[in-house]
Amino acid sequence: MRKKFSTQGALIILEGPDGVGKTSLSQAIEDHFQNGTDTFLRLSFPGREPDTLGKLVYEIHHDSSHHGVETISEFSKQVLHIAAHIDSIEKTIGPALNAGKNVLLDRYWWSAWVYGVVAGLNRRALKKLIDLERVFWKAYSPTAIFLLERESPIDRNVNSAEWSALSHEYDVLVEKEKERQQIFRTPNAGSFLELSSAVIETITTLLLSEKNQLKSDQLPRRAPVQPAMGFDLPTASGIAISGPTVIASHIHPAKPTVVFDTYWKFAVERQNIFFRRQEGEPGPWTEDPVLRKYKFTNAYRASDRVSQFLIRDVIYNPELSNEGQEVFFRIILFKLFNKIETWNLLRQKLGTISFKDFDTKKYDRILTKAMSQGKRIYSGAYIMPSGGRLFGLDMKHRTHLKLIDMMMKDELFKKLTDSKKLQHGFEMLRAYPSIGDFLAYQFIVDINYSELTDYSESEFVVPGPGALDGIRKCFTDRGGLSEGELIKFVTDIQDQEFERLGLKFRDLWGRPLQLIDCQNLFCEVDKYARVMHPEISGITGRMRIKQTHKPNHQPIEFWYPPKWGINEAISKERTDTIKKGKEL
Repeated sequence: MRKKFSTQGALIILEGPDGVGKTSLSQAIEDHFQNGTDTFLRLSFPGREPDTLGKLVYEIHHDSSHHGVETISEFSKQVLHIAAHIDSIEKTIGPALNAGKNVLLDRYWWSAWVYGVVAGLNRRALKKLIDLERVFWKAYSPTAIFLLERESPIDRNVNSAEWSALSHEYDVLVEKEKERQQIFRTPNAGSFLELSSAVIETITTLLLSEKNQLKSDQLPRRAPVQPAMGFDLPTASGIAISGPTVIASHIHPAKPTVVFDTYWKFAVERQNIFFRRQEGEPGPWTEDPVLRKYKFTNAYRASDRVSQFLIRDVIYNPELSNEGQEVFFRIILFKLFNKIETWNLLRQKLGTISFKDFDTKKYDRILTKAMSQGKRIYSGAYIMPSGGRLFGLDMKHRTHLKLIDMMMKDELFKKLTDSKKLQHGFEMLRAYPSIGDFLAYQFIVDINYSELTDYSESEFVVPGPGALDGIRKCFTDRGGLSEGELIKFVTDIQDQEFERLGLKFRDLWGRPLQLIDCQNLFCEVDKYARVMHPEISGITGRMRIKQTHKPNHQPIEFWYPPKWGINEAISKERTDTIKKGKEL
């Protein structure tokens, strides 16, 4: 907890690489507060204010020849920047804060460190320089630091390699500073209005807590969320932000349509169908005419036939190796085709499927022959990009075999095993040719079924095209939330919504709906609403459901990743059902 005079103003810092949107956000914050009581003195490092050392340093940095200096070393530039920082702290920032004024500062000492490291400066010397500046910050610890993040710079002319290096060093710095500073990792990935509204609401709450002299441990708390989802979602008490957990006020209430009620009713009835069928009741298992006629996935993604096959026959098959390399190979091989029949074909022709025996030419011959016989080797569940141009190959399956080979040579499975967050795994997969956001998210969820990783399932979600359509139908106004944030919000309030509608939802033996499940449900309710609510259109404008329901009478003995801890309950229920049957 920072030490400060009770009358001291708030110090809000905006950080991040050049081109991430700090200047625009800083201006929006100043404009918002300028007519209220909580006005801000808006400054930037090194500074552009007239007649200041900061302005001189800024000019020297960008055009030293104008001041009679043709070249200046990178370390000397940092010395000048630190001098300008200290001058501003002593002459402007400190006096303003001590007078009770709020200060909004574009950049902190963080930038000097990050840019210095990326420039290859001597770290020991750079640290001594930074330590000197930090001496002058001791009495003025920031109220909050907002680290703005983007996957790529707003200005496309910025060097992408340097941008990645800067982003990485900011990540490293956040890990070191997060226990000492109140840090808000703030993605600038959606609309600027959403970004500025959320940040302004957070600052408003922080200013209120400062006035009331609340300590951070007196504020209500929730689990933090990962950066890619941005801000967490509204609850009765507010929204939580990633980094040290702090509550901010409600952004804006989303405006639901009648389809949002249908969303929950659909989830309940689809899950009822699952249990009725699993418990051996005769079909059709529902009176809902739409659910009887058309094909819909389960409420829980892992309960679908293909996911069950992946879990039981591909990942946890006791006859196959449980080495990390082999498990990863099998998952990626299966998921790139996502078709049980293709897996069985390969198993039939090859015997044991193992990376040790992986030969792209051999696999190619098997798959090419199957296609020549009119067999479909890909599932129609979602479109698999061919990526043929990237490898110069003429057939999609050859591209995907090459992709597997690339991932295995990169030892991607080791990198995934070492990563701690689902988003990090997603980003690794997303970096490969032909793997977009949607597929990378689906694949990392599948990998997380295994023991390779143990990511939290409640921190990250990527809405697919169908889910975006479903969200559009469920809400006329998202209330300032991104689609990913809205999925998180909906997942968090599932119990309240079932209670509000008087619905009894049978969860998955104690496991509530997860982000991936609620994402899928938005996709399914988009299809369902085409028939039940044709007057409400989505993004694509599709009006009919393509796939009709064709019962597959092959029974499934449901079994889930052991780390979920629900298989014993399933086994007990199955045993009890058998006993009751014998008694009858």
